[in-house]
Amino acid sequence: MRRTAVTTQAPSQGGRTRRDRTHYLYIAVIVAVIAGILVGFAAPGVAVELKPLGTGFVSLIKMMISPIIFCTIVLGVGSVRKAAKVGAVGGLALGYFMVMSTVALAIGLVVGNMLPGVELHLSEAARDAGTAQAAGASESTVDFLLGIIPATMVSAFTEGEVLQTLLIALLVGFALQAMGSVGEPVIRGIGHIQRLVFRVLAMIMWVAPVGAFGAIAAVVGETGMDALKSLAVIMIGFYATCVVFVFVVLGLLLRVVAGLNIFTFLKYLGREFLLIVSTSSSESALPRLIAKMEHLGVSKPVVGITVPTGYSFNLDGTAIYLTMASLFVAQALGDPLSVGQQISLLVFMIIASKGAAGVTGAGLATLAGGLQSHRPDLVDGVGLIVGIDRFMSEARALTNFAGNAVATVLVGTWTKEIDRARVDEVLSGKIPFDEQTFVDDHGAPGGAEQPSEAAQTGPGGEHPGGGDGTKERVGV
Repeated sequence: MRRTAVTTQAPSQGGRTRRDRTHYLYIAVIVAVIAGILVGFAAPGVAVELKPLGTGFVSLIKMMISPIIFCTIVLGVGSVRKAAKVGAVGGLALGYFMVMSTVALAIGLVVGNMLPGVELHLSEAARDAGTAQAAGASESTVDFLLGIIPATMVSAFTEGEVLQTLLIALLVGFALQAMGSVGEPVIRGIGHIQRLVFRVLAMIMWVAPVGAFGAIAAVVGETGMDALKSLAVIMIGFYATCVVFVFVVLGLLLRVVAGLNIFTFLKYLGREFLLIVSTSSSESALPRLIAKMEHLGVSKPVVGITVPTGYSFNLDGTAIYLTMASLFVAQALGDPLSVGQQISLLVFMIIASKGAAGVTGAGLATLAGGLQSHRPDLVDGVGLIVGIDRFMSEARALTNFAGNAVATVLVGTWTKEIDRARVDEVLSGKIPFDEQTFVDDHGAPGGAEQPSEAAQTGPGGEHPGGGDGTKERVGV
């Protein structure tokens, strides 16, 4: 049965379920990706000219990120009575991010040393490309921290900075929390705005096939087969390492802490992974991750704080890439890093990776910055992997996304802010995600009617999924 906005009836037993129209949308995305690859190989010159199609689609998605993060965090924080609860979630999330980033960097270091050494010729063009990347990686830690503070409350939305939006949303959420019942009308209003924003996002998603076609065609057209063949070692090694990290490290954590199967969990996020593959950016799936984690049964405060923060502080794929790429560049230039230099670089990358946004190209600039601070003579070698960085970027984005999705469930489990019964129902397909609205469209917006139940009922009281968490849910 196709879900409607207000239905509360259970699906008929034994009846045939009808797919919603968005099923065909994602089939179209797959076809567009295949077509883009073919065009990229058959007509590279034409394919490169299609790049604006992909860039435009990603820009449309990024346009929605700030308002979605703002609404989600304000609704989550504003409906919680105790501010200490929000602080506990944030502190736990940041602690987990630091540990997992260190683990990812260490894994990248180990695997990077195991890869066979390959010496490559550094052309003048590659040297210039590496120097250009280093020039764009000069932001210091102080600059990064000061950059979290927007010029005005409005500029946080106009500049599209995730951490700036996060700061403003937290301040507004705490202010509404302090206002008590007086702030409830504002919370309800923001709940309606959230529904509007998600509706707009659902409309934008129909352009996904066009964006996927343009993005993939441009990547293949720019790269070509020669670069893929000569740099196959680092590409295969990096992809294999990301697979091991996601399915072994994250999978084990998810099983032990939350009792969930990593394959079932990632299957639930299948459409988001397809979107990331077609755009090479994890940010294109950020709004959908927020909606899907709330739908899964994780409370609004946990989702609102963990997901946006994770997109800047929990970049596991980028962490693996930084260490493996550093070792590869050093080996390719015939001047490997010593053990001491590797450890020193690891410590630097732990900090530097926190400033790398989840967008295409940021990892390359951070890599150049790390080498510039430790081994300036290797900076030019970054140009060796510029050609395949977009393919590496896809693996980085997929791993970053999986890491943040798992982190949200883990933090929700540790803080007891997750509805386990709903999780089981959602992952089993009994409560399908609403692809038309991205939210369960009934009840009080944002759960403002029942702010006191947030700590006890988790997503049941404040989740847009429904009043008591079991009876009135869309599509149930």
